Amino acid sequence: MPAFTKILIANRGEIACRVIHTAHNLGYRTVAVYSQADAESRHVQLADEALCIGPAPVNQSYLLIDAIIAAARKTGADAIHPGYGFLSENAEFARACQAAGIQFIGPSAEAIRLMGSKRLSKIAMLQSGVPCIPGYEGAEQDDDTLSHEAERIGYPLMIKASAGGGGRGMRLVHHASELLAQIRTARSEAQNAFGSGELILERAVTQPRHVEIQVFGDQHGHMVYLGERDCSVQRRHQKVVEEAPCPLMTPELRQAMGEAAVKAAASVDYVGAGTVEFLLDQSGAFYFLEMNTRLQVEHPVTELVTGQDLVAWQIRVAEGQPLPLSQDEIRLSGHAIEVRLYAEDSSHDFMPQTGHVLRWEPALLDGIRIDHGLIEGQAITPFYDPMLAKIIAYGATRDEARRKLVRAVEDCVLLGVKANQRFLANLLQHPEFAAGNATTAFIAEHFAADPSLIPQPPSPAELASAAALLYQISAQSSAHQTGLAGWRNAGNAPWRFLLKHGEQQFAVELSVLEAGLQPRLDVKIGEQQLQLRLLGADGRWATLELDGVRRRLAYQQSASSVWLYGDNGNLELIDVSHVPASAAVGTGSGMIKAPMDGAIVEVLVEDGSKVSKGQLLLVLEAMKMEHPVKASIDGIIRRVQVSKGDQVRNRQQLLEVQAE
Repeated sequence: MPAFTKILIANRGEIACRVIHTAHNLGYRTVAVYSQADAESRHVQLADEALCIGPAPVNQSYLLIDAIIAAARKTGADAIHPGYGFLSENAEFARACQAAGIQFIGPSAEAIRLMGSKRLSKIAMLQSGVPCIPGYEGAEQDDDTLSHEAERIGYPLMIKASAGGGGRGMRLVHHASELLAQIRTARSEAQNAFGSGELILERAVTQPRHVEIQVFGDQHGHMVYLGERDCSVQRRHQKVVEEAPCPLMTPELRQAMGEAAVKAAASVDYVGAGTVEFLLDQSGAFYFLEMNTRLQVEHPVTELVTGQDLVAWQIRVAEGQPLPLSQDEIRLSGHAIEVRLYAEDSSHDFMPQTGHVLRWEPALLDGIRIDHGLIEGQAITPFYDPMLAKIIAYGATRDEARRKLVRAVEDCVLLGVKANQRFLANLLQHPEFAAGNATTAFIAEHFAADPSLIPQPPSPAELASAAALLYQISAQSSAHQTGLAGWRNAGNAPWRFLLKHGEQQFAVELSVLEAGLQPRLDVKIGEQQLQLRLLGADGRWATLELDGVRRRLAYQQSASSVWLYGDNGNLELIDVSHVPASAAVGTGSGMIKAPMDGAIVEVLVEDGSKVSKGQLLLVLEAMKMEHPVKASIDGIIRRVQVSKGDQVRNRQQLLEVQAE
């Protein structure tokens, strides 16, 4: 009899969908668990069975060990795959599965406990002879001890959450004067994200490459590495681009790093999929960072260059079977690059975005793989990580993979929620990245002035296209009411639209040169004039001829709004032509509003407090990260309208500062 037949996936989103895909292909039945916010999610629809395990907040649903074990028992699931994040590196969860007689598809609880702590794992690696970055990994965690150790290590240094990952609880400190404030923030963020505020300190390695080794062990003592991944392009210590192989890797360096990774994993008798992360400096020396005792977000690039299904390997190992390949049988071929599609606005400091997915059409191209958990109509909420999908390209060469990936990123249609597509496409086309020279300092040193990081107004072509689509609805409505079958005399007065994008408004004037089902329009926007013909529009795609050039445009439309998939991705234009003018509150008005949906973590002022421009007023948590909200003017706090723990909506007023 097989070890198990039904797998519960203790996760959500794209990783849950990805595990379900392989499990079904291997003949297993699957069970999804979901929070109330995820009731209509894709992973729920893909699984054979699904159970709700609680409200939206993760500590009331996806982090509830007892609820997940109960769901497995109720559905008869005899194995649990944790995905990544949530409980994937929780030793108590692995033990709970074992106690319940359910196979945990992952390593032992002891390996998770040891390697899940940056502090304890670093001590173990030092004892095993694996090279590590100098720092402090002691048990004493008071501010005085950390300050003393920081002086010993020297600046710049890194503060890291011992239990952390994904850039949470991590801060770069350049000067001693910043240390205590950064410790406070890192400790708070770590406690909220991982349930532990324990920190370590490390000397900052400048301009390194972040290179990680995929390892795998089975229950028979076999251990292999499946090449490396370069994850150097990062923002706020979160990976943005991952690729395999590393552009500057040599066979000798790969073997040295691979053997060090296997040594690290073998020191804890590791079983299953794991990743040993290293910093590689400019001299070729490498240092242990941490070991992730789970599948990585970026595992698809390894799958593409090795031709292996790592989730299938995980399931095979969990059943007690030996590894499918020995070290000598593992081959690397071609090149793969992955980027993460996030619900965030890169032009506004990567602010997380919420909303509803009105349109999602992933690019269908040869050599492109898209792992996602999206369906049209679903809500993107502030409760979870903002990653929506992973876009991965494979090519015979690095440049072929890079070129394919640029097109795939630009061709994925996402409307209703702003995402980081323009940022990703521009990054992939940057000469420094194209040359394979990117280090962890790449974005700060080479990309800080990129147009994707600055708010861009809609282009004249986008404004003209939106006005044409709005005209079509208005003309058809007018014709229906008058019985004129959609025709309008071209000699009549122009159609005038006032389109709002964010806080900006744009006047667009249409003169109808030829009416009918394919109207020809003269469009005037300020001093610019364009000729446009609307050749067709079916509610999802419009075909337009603009100044003689024909193109297709993805769109979604209501009576008063048009969402376009434009040069910068999702673009919403609202028709305010007939809305009474109202004075909007501008920057520096003192009316402090929420920059996104989220929860109030801390309120640092009260009514009557005197504040200065730039002073921290409160902290908002959204999508697993903390975001400071600061005063825009000098003044006095007149009204604090929120308290710690409150859930707030985007643009909700939080407090008011009266100017002095």
